[in-house]
Amino acid sequence: MILESVENGPLLWPTIEENGVTRPKKYFELSKIEAIQANCDVKTTNIILQGLPLEVYALVRTHKVTKELWERIQMLMQGTSLTKQERECKLYDEFDKFAYKKEESLRDFYLRFSLFLNDMNIYNIKLEHFQVNTKFLNTLPPEWSKFVIDVKLVRDLCRC
Repeated sequence: MILESVENGPLLWPTIEENGVTRPKKYFELSKIEAIQANCDVKTTNIILQGLPLEVYALVRTHKVTKELWERIQMLMQGTSLTKQERECKLYDEFDKFAYKKEESLRDFYLRFSLFLNDMNIYNIKLEHFQVNTKFLNTLPPEWSKFVIDVKLVRDLCRC
């Protein structure tokens, strides 16, 4: 029911006619299912709002309807397609320029490389395994060259 609040909009509160005047039902007058849906609407809005950065929250806090709120957040968080393209280009460029830092341990280098690959995955940038492996090996410092050569030899042996 929470997803329904986001996808279909909130519960359309039923009305009741009283003394010739039509008014929305009060919460205690709702059926059990309607009350559950009303609660889900409130919970959905709260869940969405709690996970937002403060600057986005400030822009959307006035929206009362979950569906409108969600659509506005998607627009704000997605950014323009140009921004996404710029970020992808920047990540490809960073991948090409990724280098071992002097005095960096192998573990630190691997962690930094892994975090960088995670950033690429977030933007749905896919690289072939051989590209990643080759980049990692070719970027290692000279003192690791013996091990790099061993890996390349084993790879060549496996192809035979």
